[in-house]
Amino acid sequence: MEVNGIRFWCYTAGHVLGAAMFMVDIAGVRVLYTGDYSREEDRHLRAAETPQFSPDVCIIESTYGVQLHQPRAIREKRFTDVIHNVVSQGGRVLIPAFALGRAQELLLILDEYWAGHPELHNVPIYYASPLAKRCLAVYQTYINAMNDRIRTQFEGSNPFDFKHIMPLKSIENFEDDGPSVVMASPGGLQSGLSRQLFDIWCQDKKNACIIPGYVVEGTLAKTIMNEPKDVTLMSGLQAPLNMQVHYISFSAHADFSQTSAFLNELQPPNIILVHGEANEMGRLKQKLMTQFADQNIRVLSPKNCQTVEMHFNAEKTAKAIGRLAEKTPEVGSQVGGLLVRKGFTYQIMAPEDLHVFTQLSTGTVTQRLSIPYKGAFTVLRHRLQQLYEGVETLNEDVPTLKVHGKVLVKQVGMDYVVLQWVSDPITDMVSDSIIAMMMNFNPESPKMKTSDVESTEGKAVDTSKIVQSLLVSLFGDVKELDGKLIVSVDGVVANVDHTSNTVDCENENLRERIKVALRRMEIAIKPVRM
Repeated sequence: MEVNGIRFWCYTAGHVLGAAMFMVDIAGVRVLYTGDYSREEDRHLRAAETPQFSPDVCIIESTYGVQLHQPRAIREKRFTDVIHNVVSQGGRVLIPAFALGRAQELLLILDEYWAGHPELHNVPIYYASPLAKRCLAVYQTYINAMNDRIRTQFEGSNPFDFKHIMPLKSIENFEDDGPSVVMASPGGLQSGLSRQLFDIWCQDKKNACIIPGYVVEGTLAKTIMNEPKDVTLMSGLQAPLNMQVHYISFSAHADFSQTSAFLNELQPPNIILVHGEANEMGRLKQKLMTQFADQNIRVLSPKNCQTVEMHFNAEKTAKAIGRLAEKTPEVGSQVGGLLVRKGFTYQIMAPEDLHVFTQLSTGTVTQRLSIPYKGAFTVLRHRLQQLYEGVETLNEDVPTLKVHGKVLVKQVGMDYVVLQWVSDPITDMVSDSIIAMMMNFNPESPKMKTSDVESTEGKAVDTSKIVQSLLVSLFGDVKELDGKLIVSVDGVVANVDHTSNTVDCENENLRERIKVALRRMEIAIKPVRM
């Protein structure tokens, strides 16, 4: 997709259903933003894709820093073993989980495990989240966005139409009269049904709480992972924490091995770490800097709201199209046409092709100007022949000269002549010189002279600001220092004294470009008076 010259497209991120990484191309500079991503294929989602080319900047999550996940088979076995042991001894299992992503993954694991263990069929499994129920409807709709395993199962039956799992609307509808497994939100145990069940079950050592993914500092779920003796209930009272607490991560965030391998494949010259706790992010930064120590790769870990500036010197390339592209030009030959910019792309085309490849069209401006002149037309012709090589006499109704092949000079009346030309930069310059010549030698015309502007302090300041503004529009980076202007272009610096029109620069090309610009500015700033 392209918007105002900025192109962007997405890749599968593997975090949750619909999660995407975005590649953004701005003027040839590519930035990859991973967001939350996972390079591990699970029971229903595909792994994150690898872009086919390296970005200039990769903004990547650092949630797990340098931590490593256990192999998936080991985690699934630990998960099902803990649940089987607890419910076999008459206990309850609470699984606080977020409504989208891990909940659906864990429900698939539980439904499959229950199907293979008939002895557990009398133990109910509930998922208690209205949002999770709505999410299941989305999952059942977008089967084609999932991995091959789910798509294959869907040919026989919908894998998200669970046989051994029931929804639970509220705690009032829950009959807590025996062993059960309840998956409830929120995942941090701050409030809601997961917190209500935790307060009821936390004092019984037969019960268990399984933390299935990443939890944020400051939440109750993070607190109980350290197995404190007591916890504070929602009522404000203290209660002993006797239930078992297990941390078995099914988080769909990349660990260090995934992040390291992903960046090693991409080899981006600039890496920006985001979405991570400060200490973990710092450790990941040091590990990546060690990994890419022999390569020219920068690793940054900015704080929240901190601005990161990067400079890229990308070459600007113009593509010849239309008639100009019909014949391959020889090396060193010049190609002439109209340079058209659209967004951040450039094209060169013949003027006749402008309406074909763009919504623009060409037009002409014919100018006519009457100038007082009572002298002989032959004298005027003589003067013009002294200035220009190409002065032709045309056979028309009135005495007519063609100057430079483009400007017509006609003696229409006894006391004036008419100049007529089709406007373009060169012809305008020729016509201006003809007008200036006629007004200087014609006694009936007012003389032209350069404005005698007094050099007052206020006007000098205005001139300085005008020159600086014009230089900024031409060269970009222009600063004022001690009355002089400092122009920086691609690391080359030029010192400009606009009062004397002198330029001090080691680069000859830049020095001449600035001198030409200053001469034109001087002509523009000091107007012609009549």
